[in-house]
Formats: sequence, structure tokens, C-alpha cells
Amino acid sequence: MYYVYVLRNQDVDSKSLYIGFTEDLRRRLAEHLQGKGGQTTRKGKNWKLIYYEAYLLKADALGREKFLKSGSGRRYVYKQLAHYFSEK
Repeated sequence: MYYVYVLRNQDVDSKSLYIGFTEDLRRRLAEHLQGKGGQTTRKGKNWKLIYYEAYLLKADALGREKFLKSGSGRRYVYKQLAHYFSEK
């Protein structure tokens, strides 16, 4: 399986989202929390998984990641998770 995921920085003053792709979601999340992620996630270690999707084909997951990282994709994430964001 291939996963596309969204992390949110839980720091009070931050609204940062991180969108990524992996074959091993648990391992990748642990890496992010240990500061071994990309430049964005190394800045803070208070990340929480708020959304993920699973795909059978790598090409499908990579295409979805690319979309979610676009302006339209980020709007989609905020729309899909509107209730989550309104509670914060």
C-alpha cells in the first residue's frame, strides 16, 4: 500500500500543514516526530496525523500528493476537514 497523509502542527500559534507520501505510514510518522522528516517537519516536533488516504498503485498516490500540495488541493483539505479546523 501507498499512503498520502496530512500532518498539522499542534503548536498554539501555528497553522502549518505538511502533506507527504510513504509506503510505511507508521514508520514515517515516527520519523517526523523524531525530527527526521523534511525541512518543514524538523522545525517543530508537535505534529499530528489528521488525514490519510491509501492507494494500491504508487502512481495514483504520487498524483494525489501532487494535487493536495497545490492550491486547489489545500482548499480541498480544508473543506474536507472543516469541522476539525473549526474545533481548534
